[in-house]
Parts: sequence; structure tokens; C-alpha cells
Amino acid sequence: MCWRCDNPDATDADYFALIQEKIDAYGWFVQGVEKERWRPGFAYTVGLTLFGHPELLVTGMRYDAQVRLLNDVAHHQAYHHAPALVPGDRLDWPDWPAIEVVGVAEPTVHLVMAEGMYGPAIRAVQLVYADDRGRWPWAAGFRGNQSVLGSRGNGG
Repeated sequence: MCWRCDNPDATDADYFALIQEKIDAYGWFVQGVEKERWRPGFAYTVGLTLFGHPELLVTGMRYDAQVRLLNDVAHHQAYHHAPALVPGDRLDWPDWPAIEVVGVAEPTVHLVMAEGMYGPAIRAVQLVYADDRGRWPWAAGFRGNQSVLGSRGNGG
């Protein structure tokens, strides 16, 4: 169930205040977006903008796994003085499949809460991961339900 559904009398301002509380406490917030008929669910960060990093987005995993991955990478980005992720970067994280960073083509379309917090100039990258055989979503034989919301290499 979504926060809005659980709080029908709340306003957008109330939700933005909740997001800000979480950012103040933890450095960022993970926003889930439920699956709709034509698109799979996904999750993204709100708050890495304040660290000078693009927001992170992941699709095609169970929500709890999305949150764990986003929190792992966000923590590294925010608190380990890591350089900002750019399209084409490859990440090898313990307990996760290989990850390639892809630029999100239209961040304001997908990261609605981040845009509401920081405006239309937000930047975002997607953490695209290989399947259990090491194949990427753009390769023949890929197994999975992972939408790729941008392009590889420069851009986004």
C-alpha cells in the first residue's frame, strides 16, 4: 500500500515534509513506484543531489532488493567521497550481479519526487544489472524484466 493511500487526507506538502525528514536523518530517501499495467515498478533515490551526485534508479527487482541496492550504492557515493557515477561506469559490488551505469534520458518523467524537491535540472543514472548468466538487457538471451530508461555511454 502506498503512503498516499494510507494517508488520504494528507497533502503533497505533507509527503515532501516526510521525504525531507528522511533525507535529514539518513542523507537520502528511497522512493518506490508501483507497477502499472504498461510499466514495471521501480525505485529511485531522492537526496543524492545534495551531495553533488545524480540520483540513482533501478528497475526489474523486487522492491526490497531495489531498496538494498540503492542504499548500498548511495551510501558509498555519499559517504566515501566516490566520484559521481557516469554512464558507462561498471560496478562490482559484493553480493550483487555486475552493474553498468546508464544515463536516464528523462529524469523528470521518472523521478517525480526528486524533481519536486530539486527542480527540473535533476540528474539521474540507472543501475542496470546483468542476469544470472552475465547477460545484459541489451544482449540476446537476457533473462529478466528490466526496463532500461536511457542509453549507455555518454548522455543522460
